[in-house]
Amino acid sequence: MGMYRSLHTSILPPHARLCEVDPGRSAHVDMDAPATSVMTDLRQVRAVTITPDASVEAAQQRMIHAHVRLLLIVDGDDSILGLVTARDLLGEKPIRVAVEDGVSRDAVAIERVMIRPDHIQVLDYADVLHSSVGDIVKTLSESGRQHALVVERRHTPSVRGIFSVTQIGRQLGITFETSERPQSFAEVEHLLATT
Repeated sequence: MGMYRSLHTSILPPHARLCEVDPGRSAHVDMDAPATSVMTDLRQVRAVTITPDASVEAAQQRMIHAHVRLLLIVDGDDSILGLVTARDLLGEKPIRVAVEDGVSRDAVAIERVMIRPDHIQVLDYADVLHSSVGDIVKTLSESGRQHALVVERRHTPSVRGIFSVTQIGRQLGITFETSERPQSFAEVEHLLATT
């Protein structure tokens, strides 16, 4: 395995929006392939989103139907208000909020459990363009995250892409066991070291 570097992360810029869709992607890759070959490019694939007033139940159903584990929470102008992952929905926070609000867990509004923009670490698209799949694996492994958003900084910053441990594993040809708990990048690195 080559020498890979961990990319710098920063906080999601205020007023970041989704970039516009522009449809293409390679299937199988290796650790030295360009990082963009494993990035879900939101110019080619429409982001899976939900509004902040949607319920936890609606968010779970949206994830199931779209086959994703992360939803971006947006307003009517596609400005990003936050994100929520399957881990967030299956954790204790929705239950705690339900008790506080006196509602059922499934009725809790996503805005009450979402990760707010000032807590979302992102990668810069300019850095990603000069990075390898191995760099992304190392970055996500060190952060302990399942996903990473990629921001393209222009006049109005936009979320250009998403890295997902599941997608990267699929493209690297690693079979993940389906289980209740999310897979970690530490497990991916271990599998790569033994193959």
